[in-house]
Amino acid sequence: MTHASTIPRDPLSAALEAAAHGWHVFPLRPGTKRPALHGEANCPRTGQCAGGHVKWEQRATTDPERIRAAWSVAAFNVGIATGPSRLVVVDLDMPKAKGSSDAPCGAATFEALCERAGHAVPDTYRVRTASGGTHLYFTAPAGVRLANTAGTIGELVDTRAWGGYVVAAGSATDAGAYEAVSGSVAAPLPGWLLTILEPSPERSTGALRLPAVDGSRAALSALEAECAAVSAAPDRQRNTTLNRCAFKVGRFVAWGDIPRQVVEVAFQGAGEGRGLTAAECRATIRSALDSSIRKARPRETA
Repeated sequence: MTHASTIPRDPLSAALEAAAHGWHVFPLRPGTKRPALHGEANCPRTGQCAGGHVKWEQRATTDPERIRAAWSVAAFNVGIATGPSRLVVVDLDMPKAKGSSDAPCGAATFEALCERAGHAVPDTYRVRTASGGTHLYFTAPAGVRLANTAGTIGELVDTRAWGGYVVAAGSATDAGAYEAVSGSVAAPLPGWLLTILEPSPERSTGALRLPAVDGSRAALSALEAECAAVSAAPDRQRNTTLNRCAFKVGRFVAWGDIPRQVVEVAFQGAGEGRGLTAAECRATIRSALDSSIRKARPRETA
């Protein structure tokens, strides 16, 4: 459900509006995304820092008086410290190469992941970013402390939680404005998405071992090669690589050269070994194999 929204008249209004939601804010340099607070190297060790340097995450506040005092100095942009605010913000970015019309954007990647997981794109508070991307705001579950991620969910899909911040609606940079475009409340983080974001236990990095099964030599060779490609995938391309590699092996399942269950087990192990969650692997493998089997051409024409 989409609602028209009004950008606050000034950055102070934006900061107070965010704080009214219970979100901890701090000033960003006017027209930028950089914190306006001093760094540790330049810390005077006075005031709030008398006992040691206090970083932006600890200085962020919901106190209206502190906010008014800070924004009386300059028209600062507004940063929201996601961890203290109990927020998880999904950042759906745009491709850096704007001239490439076929490059996937973060929103398309996230929508495909939702579809593979059997869920609609969550309805929650959204902010259009200066670059044309989208921030999806979610409240974190009680007792859960999630960290930032980069590429864990998919290409051009990052998250901000503890240790991270986002630029609030009502701020602006040279690239454009940050504007609230949908809803007014951050929905709870969906359970299936939490499963993907929770850290995976450490796994052995030993040599990949495929199940001992009957199958054509070509099918087993392809499965081994594609699982190895998943294991070597760069961090930001893990899910994309798993989807592509499983799709390539799917034709051997369609031809009856190798059981589907064997392929699923092998790719599940490769994906989890590379750091993807079990739920994400299952959804991606199932979707890739279903698509590959459906589109597979007869062996003689392949």
